[in-house]
Amino acid sequence: MSKHQQHMLIFFMVLAGIGTLFWYNTRPEPIAILATQAVKGTVEQTVANTRAGTVKACRRARLSPSTGGQIAVLDIHEGDRVKAGSLLLELWNKDLTAEINLKEHEAKAAKSTAHAICLQADEAQREANRLATLKQRGLVSIEAIDKASTSAKSQRANCESARVSAQVSTARVGVSRAQLERTQLFAPFDGVIAEINGEISEYVTPSPPGIPTPPAVDLIDNSCFYITAPIDEVDAPKVQLGQPARITLDAFGEQQFPGSVRRIAPYVLDMEKQARTVEVEVEFTRKEDIEQLLAGYSADVEIILEAHTDTLRIPAEAVLEGNRVLRFLPDDELLEEVKIRPGLSNWSYTEVISGLKPGDQVVTSIDRKGVEDGANAVLDTEQQP
Repeated sequence: MSKHQQHMLIFFMVLAGIGTLFWYNTRPEPIAILATQAVKGTVEQTVANTRAGTVKACRRARLSPSTGGQIAVLDIHEGDRVKAGSLLLELWNKDLTAEINLKEHEAKAAKSTAHAICLQADEAQREANRLATLKQRGLVSIEAIDKASTSAKSQRANCESARVSAQVSTARVGVSRAQLERTQLFAPFDGVIAEINGEISEYVTPSPPGIPTPPAVDLIDNSCFYITAPIDEVDAPKVQLGQPARITLDAFGEQQFPGSVRRIAPYVLDMEKQARTVEVEVEFTRKEDIEQLLAGYSADVEIILEAHTDTLRIPAEAVLEGNRVLRFLPDDELLEEVKIRPGLSNWSYTEVISGLKPGDQVVTSIDRKGVEDGANAVLDTEQQP
């Protein structure tokens, strides 16, 4: 190489260095971004309620006497646990108990009277039989036999009539007992007293037809709870009985409870100024979870329609319109737009069937200014999780 060529080579090297230095000093400042790696995990397709759901007891009875009267017995308090058949409330009914006592004695007297009449009927029948035997020997007249036979039949009829009268008297006792039961409230099942409306000596009146009034006793079965929640009518056809679900309760923060769909309403609710919805009931699948629940808690449900495990996934917020993502190339400090083929998706994750591989970093801070294909970028170490 000649001396002139050496000088030219040095000149171009210096020129290239100056150009590189100029580009480096004048290039745009790299954008600080947030990025997350594509990793294997679970992606679910879910449906959630459109408005807050409610915890409800499987059985709840708002009880009131079927007749009016003054409260005479009220040995329960709100929060008490009672057994099925326990007396909850009783109205003043001494007149009815006295009437029952009277009719029981009348029934007993009628039964005794019937017994006495039937004994006479048996005696008359024996007398008729005895005369029939004597007639065969020619010792009595036909008239005497006819009279004895008629008397025996008459006494037997009286016996049957007396027995029916005794049964009528016994039935009257049953009627009076039924009237007495109208003044009493018994627990139809084991449960907890949620509310009592009334005090000793207060007068209670049954609800007139079509006019609801507060129940005297509100009884809740706290051994079984479920969630009722509305879902959008568009999502309703996707929901099936038995599908798994996750339940969250405001009272328990972020804690989640497993459940399953137990009922789907066969009609759509059309409420004014609100979206049309379908009521779905979700039951708790773990018995121990219901021990700490109270009826009336607000709740949210997330019904799992389909789930893919051990599949490649990225945060849902990283996906741009048209199924595009911005992949971060750390070695080049460069953003690259990539088209992906998505699978299942929810609010948290999107499944990636093709377009990315495990370990690829995708930008999640897509709303930052300058974040686009070909932009220089660096990780925001201050906010990177």
